[in-house]
Amino acid sequence: MGAADDISSSSSDFLNNSDTQVVLNIYDLIPLNQYTYWFGFGIFHSGIEVHGKEYGFGAHDFSASGVFEVEPRSCPGFIYRCSIPLGRINMPPLEFRTFIESAASEYHGDTYHLISKNCNHFTDDMSWRLTGKCIPGWVNRLARLGALCSCLLPESLQVTTVKRLPEYHEGIEDGSESLATSTKSTEIDDTDQAKHLLSPTSVSGDVTFVKEAHK
Repeated sequence: MGAADDISSSSSDFLNNSDTQVVLNIYDLIPLNQYTYWFGFGIFHSGIEVHGKEYGFGAHDFSASGVFEVEPRSCPGFIYRCSIPLGRINMPPLEFRTFIESAASEYHGDTYHLISKNCNHFTDDMSWRLTGKCIPGWVNRLARLGALCSCLLPESLQVTTVKRLPEYHEGIEDGSESLATSTKSTEIDDTDQAKHLLSPTSVSGDVTFVKEAHK
């Protein structure tokens, strides 16, 4: 068997490998979490890992997909804490790509809200759709408390967006569609500093957004 046959075989294995673990990857947003975590409280970011990639939801100021893709347990700007297996599913990579692109149309960057529609709401929704299970309640406890006591939270924590525009470029990788993107950032003044902590898209450098499916 030649090199071309090996590549063809590897590509075929990738496309036909339907069985995969769904994993919740959790990150600390603030150093204080190392103390409050043991009391069941903290400010966390989470991403959902499927077929070797991690998907999260972040904020920007545009009516376009806020769902992004990173290497597992490597979301920039956050401190990785732990991973929680949520269950196994039988879904080919291309079918999952269709699924996540469809979900991206429901999670635009300008709809992100720390209390009502944040990254943990996204992973909880994806977990439920894929496995029929919710993510652990402590991951998004801040949002539930904030929904009850939003009047006590500063405005910078109630609504958060960052001024970044996703640009989509299509390519082919491992036999599936790869939607690599870059971002354009605008200058952010001092009043926006609190927002930096709350969205991975505020980190400098390229972010790989998932292009939403056309309806």
